[in-house]
Amino acid sequence: MKWRVMVSAPYMQLEIDRFREWFREHDIEIDVPPVKERLEEEDLLAVIEKYDGVICGDDRFTENVYKAAKKLKVISKWGTGIDSVHKEIAEKYGIVVCNTPDAFSHPVSDTVLGFMLSFSRSIIASDRLMKDGQWEKIPGKTLGEQVLGIIGCGNIGTRVAKKASAFGMKILAYDIKEIPKPIAEQYQIAQVSLDEVLGQADFVSTNCDLNESSYHILSTNEFKKMKNSAIVINTARGGVVDEVALIKALQKKEIAGCGLDVFEYEPLPIDSPLRHMDNVILSSHNSNSSPEYWGKVHKNTLNNLYQVLCKKG
Repeated sequence: MKWRVMVSAPYMQLEIDRFREWFREHDIEIDVPPVKERLEEEDLLAVIEKYDGVICGDDRFTENVYKAAKKLKVISKWGTGIDSVHKEIAEKYGIVVCNTPDAFSHPVSDTVLGFMLSFSRSIIASDRLMKDGQWEKIPGKTLGEQVLGIIGCGNIGTRVAKKASAFGMKILAYDIKEIPKPIAEQYQIAQVSLDEVLGQADFVSTNCDLNESSYHILSTNEFKKMKNSAIVINTARGGVVDEVALIKALQKKEIAGCGLDVFEYEPLPIDSPLRHMDNVILSSHNSNSSPEYWGKVHKNTLNNLYQVLCKKG
C-alpha cells in the first residue's frame, strides 16, 4: 500500500467495513484504533509517526503531536469543528487540515428546536409526572410568544433562525460579523449586541465556533444579565459555556434551565450536578445524528483525504 492512514473518527469507525474496499482501491492501508470519545495527546504521540494521514473526530492534536508526526501530510476532520486540531499549528508543520463546512446545520438546528419545544410545552416534565402517577397540567407557552437569542449566526445559527421564524418567534442575533442583509430580512433577524440578546431572550442558543473570542462567552456575568425565566441551549462546543458558572446560575435560579448537547468535559462526569437537575435536558453530543448527513460527511472526508495524499505524494 502506498499510504498508511489512521481512522480514529468514532462515527466513521461505526461503519468502517463499508469503506474497506474503498481504501484498498485507493492504495491506502488503514488502522482503526479503539476510541471511546477521542484520542488524547499521549495516545497520538504513541503512534502518530507511522501515518501519512488521519481521519479524526475531536482528537487532541497539539504542537507536540505535530512535531512527532514526521510523515503526516493530512488530517481529514470528520465533520465541521476543527478547534481540537489547531489548524494554524498544523500548517506550520506543512500538514493540511480539511473538514466539511456546514455539515450538520439541519440536524443540529432540529435539536435546538427540540430543546425549545420540550421546555415551552413542558413535554419532559409532563412525562415524568404522568409516569409518577400524577395528573397535573403544567402551564406552557407557544414558541411564537417568545424571543430567541442566537449567539453566532453562521450556517447553523441561520438554520435555527429559519426554523424558529416559521414558529413566529422574534429573533435576535449576536455575531462578530455582519449578518448578510438578505438573510436578516428573509428570516426577520435583528442583529443586536450581546447584552441585548442576554437581556431580552427567553431562549439563548449558542451556535458559534469555539475560538479565543467565544471561549466562555456565557459565564457568570452573562447569566446575571439574563431573565430569570431564560433557558440556555448549547449545541455548539462545550467550551463556549462556562459549565461551573452555569451550574451556579441554575442553583441560584438566575436562569430557569438549560438544554445541553455538548460539555466542557466529555463524556460528562457521572458526578456532575447537571445530571440531577430536573430543569436540565441533556444529550450526549449527538445533535449531528442523521444517516443522510453522516453519509455526505463520510464521502467528503474520504475525498479530502485522498486529494491531499495524491497532491503531496
